[in-house]
Amino acid sequence: MKHTLLSLVITLLPIPAIASPYIINVKETKGDATTAIQRAIDRAAKMKGNPVEIRLAPGAEYNISRAKSTPCVYRISNTTSVTDSPDPTKHIGMYIKDVDNLTINGNGATLVTHGEMTTWVIDNCNNITLRDFTLKAADPSVPEMTVTSVSDSSFTAIAHPQSCYDIRDGRLWWTGEGWEFTNGVAQIYHPDRHVTYRCDSPIYDARLVSENNDGLLTFNLPYKPQVRVGDIYQMRHSFRTEVCGFINRSNNVILDNLTLHFLGNFGIVSQFSTDLTYSSVRCTPEPDSGRTCAGFADFIQISGCKGKVSITDCYFNGSQDDPINIHGTQLRIVERKGKDRVKVRFSHDQTFGFPAFYPGDFVALNSTQSLLTLERNMVTEAVMDGEYHMWLTLSSPLIMEDIRDIAVENITWNPDVEISRCRFECSPVRGILVTTPGKVVIRDNEFFRIAMNSVFIDDDANIWYESGAVRDVTITGNRFIECATPVINISPEIRRYDGPVHSGITISGNTFEGCNGTLLRAVATDRLTFTGNTAPSISVELIDCTNPVVR
Repeated sequence: MKHTLLSLVITLLPIPAIASPYIINVKETKGDATTAIQRAIDRAAKMKGNPVEIRLAPGAEYNISRAKSTPCVYRISNTTSVTDSPDPTKHIGMYIKDVDNLTINGNGATLVTHGEMTTWVIDNCNNITLRDFTLKAADPSVPEMTVTSVSDSSFTAIAHPQSCYDIRDGRLWWTGEGWEFTNGVAQIYHPDRHVTYRCDSPIYDARLVSENNDGLLTFNLPYKPQVRVGDIYQMRHSFRTEVCGFINRSNNVILDNLTLHFLGNFGIVSQFSTDLTYSSVRCTPEPDSGRTCAGFADFIQISGCKGKVSITDCYFNGSQDDPINIHGTQLRIVERKGKDRVKVRFSHDQTFGFPAFYPGDFVALNSTQSLLTLERNMVTEAVMDGEYHMWLTLSSPLIMEDIRDIAVENITWNPDVEISRCRFECSPVRGILVTTPGKVVIRDNEFFRIAMNSVFIDDDANIWYESGAVRDVTITGNRFIECATPVINISPEIRRYDGPVHSGITISGNTFEGCNGTLLRAVATDRLTFTGNTAPSISVELIDCTNPVVR
């Protein structure tokens, strides 16, 4: 028998060494640390992309202030109108611009903001990680007060210790470091059920507000107050002049193990950025603080991004608006020059002033009435014309002749999305809003007593102008507990039905507990599957849907 000797040759190739990061330590200071932290960031920017880690002192507390912040002009999606806020200057505590390969490691430290400000901006950066710190406000711009007694025409309340105020001519003014307001927006928190609802402002309705020697505030009203002893008012003005954090034109940004006790005056907004990771981010009031609100509006807003958006193992509790909102933006065509050039307009007054298209971007031209795509094209030139308009030159002549009621959507900047193992509670509105044609997976989350839809799939070219149509959505393994109905709402805001807008949505293997009413409402959707879900009773409402599977 002939034997063959097999010889195995292993070639060892050199493994590229990963450079150890350059370490910059920021010592704890009892005073204002804004300048010290910014000095460390500026040093990192000079490292020309070599890895840098900025380390805060373990468990330390750092005060950052509007007074020492970096002022810079930014127009940010879904924030404020030029009427409400003519000056778009943001007051930035940590300004990270044109920096690559930077980690800010909090080591369990706490950042305390003073005044209305933007805690961080990450602009035109690559590979940025914010890790392991807590954020709270010395003067949160959502004051709170607890009802202590109620009569037929008045109620008394005690303000939270962090909520300062003045009474001027019988009217209450909330005050902070450099800010104040009266009237405003109100919500009410019911501690016995751990739920929050929108409500009328008692400041606006009060005929007279007075204070006694014990610090109790009395609100005299022209009607019987619809509140109970123990209810907590959360109050704010409506101007999103700052954001908690802003991620702009950046790639591979990671927020890891952050605890955000207050996000003001908006949440974390990501705009035209790629590959975003939110891991173990907890947006919730500080335990044992007596506060019930953690955010001035949304917690996470994703506007016109692409790549992969991953939101995992997060906790969202106590928002003033939607915990997560992921969308694009539609701009209406207002003028045409020749066959291939159009002028488009930002049409919602809170979103404008930044480039929404770039050369090489693919676009869909959609009917504002039916939301259906009428044709596609590519941008070869994009030029801002003031803060509300852009001129787009397209690679091919337009097929359509009539440009009335046409909106342009940037379909290059649409992310894939994963939202998994998160908990949503104490939201006065929705839980998740998502409108992107990328692959979307919403898996293994818990939604507790959400006041409106737990999951809302929209599409709109007439009100908020938030796009676009979804093509591949999986909602599975989630637990919906005593949530408002319809729990899942697929509702493109069409004005005329010409065919399905959304498609490819699978809702399976979810549990609905104590959700009394319609579990799913779907409009103008193709290839919708609702199977294998557990609930005491299955109630589904389908309107103009094609090829549904419900069982």
